[in-house]
Amino acid sequence: MENNNKSSSHAVFNIKLHIVFVTKYRRKTLAPELLDYLKEAFADCLTAWRCKLVEFGGEPDHVHLLIDIHPALDISVLINNLKTASARRARNRFAEHLAPFYKKPLFWHRAYFVGSVGRATLETVRAYVDAQGTEEHARKAKARSKTKPSA
Repeated sequence: MENNNKSSSHAVFNIKLHIVFVTKYRRKTLAPELLDYLKEAFADCLTAWRCKLVEFGGEPDHVHLLIDIHPALDISVLINNLKTASARRARNRFAEHLAPFYKKPLFWHRAYFVGSVGRATLETVRAYVDAQGTEEHARKAKARSKTKPSA
């Protein structure tokens, strides 16, 4: 199993988020060239926030982002910045394409989806947390430490 954990002076973390943005009025404005451009715009913006775009995909009326973030972020501020910066860049670069769809400088719908993404299922984590402090947990931890090679 690959270890993708990162660390800072006070934390070890591995935080992935799945984000979905929908176009205003669910209009089908996202042509393939615009989607390619948005992928670059999101990647650039996330880099400035010390984050990483892991995956990107979209359809004519919405986009999906899988991002890797650090724990010091305010997610709602990051989301707002991603929407604002990507909309501004898209309107500047694709003004003619977008003009028939939006009379005002609108692009994304106010709402969004964000969900945490992890390798373990919720049931697995619940069982792990519930088992803390039990004899069974202590026995398994001891067995794991015996099977790990020492450094």
